[in-house]
Amino acid sequence: MDTTVFIYIMDFIGTAAFAISGAIAGIRKNMDIFGVNILAVLTATGGGIIRDLIIGSTPPKAFTNPVFVLVAAITANIVFLTVFWSHKSGVKFSGKTRAIYDRIFFWCDTVGLAAFTVDGVHAGLEPSLVSNAFLIVFLGVVTGVGGGVFRDVLSLEMPVIFVKHIYACASIVGAVVTYVWYMASNSGAASLVAGFFVTVVIRYLAMHFGWNLPKISNKGKSAW
Repeated sequence: MDTTVFIYIMDFIGTAAFAISGAIAGIRKNMDIFGVNILAVLTATGGGIIRDLIIGSTPPKAFTNPVFVLVAAITANIVFLTVFWSHKSGVKFSGKTRAIYDRIFFWCDTVGLAAFTVDGVHAGLEPSLVSNAFLIVFLGVVTGVGGGVFRDVLSLEMPVIFVKHIYACASIVGAVVTYVWYMASNSGAASLVAGFFVTVVIRYLAMHFGWNLPKISNKGKSAW
């Protein structure tokens, strides 16, 4: 498959997935339809905007080619209207239903993270940048996690990258795999698939086994 086509597919998947996670976060915080749309669009485009500003691609692609903003908004409205009409119809949200929403949120967040991580790495594979491994991995990570940070901060939650499930670490490993594979094989599409797969697998294993980085618990006592 042509690398350009694959990147477009990754952009579409990542946009839709992050828009769903942003819309669900907004609905949980009782936001109205405008707030849900803003949160979904920022979740879907925030990482890419930061990436473009870092590499000097201005205005960011989200503004020069707003097709993915439109995709995010359409996705957010579908999610919002589905939940809205479910409430209007008297559908009660049981613990089982909430568990399903949690699982949907997790997988959308994971797929979005993986898709945008490899997309960010690809954006840095320019002749003038390709030798700077740190920059390219950083571009992958900031593209992957940036939108989720916007989502969590605007919904008054501690950003998930700081607290659980090896979130940013999965993105870092995925970005490193993508870059190393590309440099070793010069195969764009294969490196993107490898990085995407590794990121998803790490996120799933972290969730399944409850992996978290070490931290100091302050419950009921001072840390010092």
